[in-house]
Amino acid sequence: MPLVKTWQLIAVSAVTGLALSAATVAAAGPWDSGQRKAERDRAASWSRTGGADHGQDGARALPRAAPSAPGVLAAVRPAGSDSSGSDPGGQAPAADSGPLGAALRPLLADPALGTVRAASVIDTATGRVLYESGADRAMTPASTIKIATASAALAALGPDHRIPTTVASGAAPGQIVLVGGGDPSLTAKKKAPAGSGGSLVALAADTAQALKAAGTESVVLGYDDSLYTGPVRHPIGDNDNIAPVTALTADEGRTDDSFSGPVTRSDDPSRDTARAFAALLKDRGIQVTAEPAKAKAPAGAAPLAVTLSTPLAGLVERMLTNSDNDIAEALARHTALASGQPASFEGVEKTLGAKLASLGIDTTDSRFADGSGLNRADKVSAGLLTALLAKAADPQRPQLRPVLTGLPVAGFTGTLRTRNAGTSPAAGLLRAKTGTLTGVNSLAGTVVDPSGRLLAFAFLTANAADPGAAEKGLDRLAAAVAGAS
Repeated sequence: MPLVKTWQLIAVSAVTGLALSAATVAAAGPWDSGQRKAERDRAASWSRTGGADHGQDGARALPRAAPSAPGVLAAVRPAGSDSSGSDPGGQAPAADSGPLGAALRPLLADPALGTVRAASVIDTATGRVLYESGADRAMTPASTIKIATASAALAALGPDHRIPTTVASGAAPGQIVLVGGGDPSLTAKKKAPAGSGGSLVALAADTAQALKAAGTESVVLGYDDSLYTGPVRHPIGDNDNIAPVTALTADEGRTDDSFSGPVTRSDDPSRDTARAFAALLKDRGIQVTAEPAKAKAPAGAAPLAVTLSTPLAGLVERMLTNSDNDIAEALARHTALASGQPASFEGVEKTLGAKLASLGIDTTDSRFADGSGLNRADKVSAGLLTALLAKAADPQRPQLRPVLTGLPVAGFTGTLRTRNAGTSPAAGLLRAKTGTLTGVNSLAGTVVDPSGRLLAFAFLTANAADPGAAEKGLDRLAAAVAGAS
């Protein structure tokens, strides 16, 4: 392997906290959909009869997530703004540094990228702007906004936070209520399709055990999804890319065995989740005497059983790797709740920008109409995205590290599995979040250059006629960042 590649691999590992001791690596095992299995499983390890990731009566403390590797970068300083050179496409003046600017300018001028383009490249260790073109222009980011959603959620809740789904006694005699907490990892499958997370199967086993211990063998089942408020449909309407957004949804409302990508979704995920739970109770000897119906759990009612989500760090990684819209909207709502706002699209819009501003991010002209990027009303700048990536690399902010570790790896994982693959200089070294809507293409992430610097980059484009050609143009830009020093 050439010396340059060795330098790059060493730096990537050091910066993102993925370089562990040989013994730790051996124990970690493989990755699953972009998530580190050993860290995820250790964070979720809470074994008891009925399955992992659940407890009863709140008697057990939450498990601790695996610690992040220590930071190795110097503290990130605010980005400067030296400006020189000219900007392709009639944009604002560009700032560039030597070979990088020379490499990027003609690539950014590619007509396949559409009529509006913006770029930002910074050194994450120093905050120095290495290249920019229209970097402060607010544009529709598509799914690259998930970098902002992830950063806000981690800042508000921390990487160890887990979301409960509970069963409580109802107000009426013989009634129990399944209470949704907004866990996007909740599954009704016997084996979780995407790793550890909330298990409806385990929750049913614990509930049946508690009911039988109390001498109860038949119940009326209610379900409570009132944690979320406002419209359940995303403004884009009925769409295979996202289920109705409710606080009680198993398997993201998917109607097949998939765990990522577009697929037909349930029209009423809360009702269908309650029906699945009723069937699981029946399998365990508890009769449900009527069709599950909406009900409110009494305030302060002690839970009969609890199941917990994947730790937030794992949810963030899964969201970024697979560009999971359902997880994104759930994390955005939990960020709103943590800030005292309602768990709705309106609450999300009031919260995300404010939370990012509390991290020292300039959110001027930004808008966060949702957490997933499906809404064209979303507006962020390329400079905002690179600033967030630099924050995630800051050793003083280890709670944000999953923003980096969750990014897909070029040529290997998630939405970058087939991009910058093979002989590309970026293959295996570049990590980035993709973004695609009709006429909108974006890419934002990190890469180590030949001199060993961890660079953050963001490219936003609009009005491209051919999405495939636009993606190739973005990939060429990213590969140029990986190869130029």
